[in-house]
Amino acid sequence: MSTEALLRTLRAELDDGGLRGSFLVRDLRTGRELGIDPDLEFPSASLVKVPLAAATLERVRLGELDGATPIDVRPGRVTTPGPTGLARFRHPARVAIDDLLYLSLAISDGTAADALFQLTPPAEVTRMLREWGVDGVTVRHPMGELADTPAERFGPGEIHLAHSLAIRAGTAGRGHPVSQLDISRASSGSARAYTGLLEALWRPSKVDEAVAARVRELMAQNLMRQRLSPDFWSDATKWSSKTGTLLNLRHEVGVAEHADGQVFAVAALTESRVPAAIQPEAEILMARVARTLRDHLRSH
Repeated sequence: MSTEALLRTLRAELDDGGLRGSFLVRDLRTGRELGIDPDLEFPSASLVKVPLAAATLERVRLGELDGATPIDVRPGRVTTPGPTGLARFRHPARVAIDDLLYLSLAISDGTAADALFQLTPPAEVTRMLREWGVDGVTVRHPMGELADTPAERFGPGEIHLAHSLAIRAGTAGRGHPVSQLDISRASSGSARAYTGLLEALWRPSKVDEAVAARVRELMAQNLMRQRLSPDFWSDATKWSSKTGTLLNLRHEVGVAEHADGQVFAVAALTESRVPAAIQPEAEILMARVARTLRDHLRSH
């Protein structure tokens, strides 16, 4: 199948599955790439924990922070509701900066990330990204702001109403009355932008190699493996990634390192027009599209 025919088929499959997305797969050895709307911006949700980790580790390298420094996390003080992690703790905790980094990336702990954002604010993370030559990824707010969405005001049996609002209220220019879904107010990026960040972490760049190596190690320990991982992770492939989820947004960015030496950066940012919180079919579809792009790039 020609590249043009393949892209038409994949676009049709995404549309049939109720998804719109920004996809890009890049061969990090050759620079060749293949994508679907790779420059389409989306709110980043938890994807921002990757640049946050890099910025925090850079400050540790410079001696501005010490990874062994314990941070007090008290219920009601640094809180970001989530299914796992410190948000579920019932008592105060003292956690070292290094361990907050692990929690933030391995289990996407928003409370751990916000403890780190108190040390390195969003604007500072964005400034460091620009210094590294990473454009297009913008960090505008801590994770706690993601909790203040219409979903928090609906009961468990009404979550479809929050998703309906998210789906129907957006504008053609990617604006949205829900600030967390408005690319001009929320942390945002495109598949191309996040692929550029991954390339800066996996290839020689302005990011210090020790910093990049630690981010790679943390991303390899990601336990959220229900999305792209089933199509990329195997005995012959190391998969290092980070997911992002908010209302009808489902993202994942990562790098597949194959035993034969090939290395591919993969970014899949999607929004669903199906008003449901649990959509395993959407995750299966986005993984299949991403893998098909990788397979085509790998074989041509």
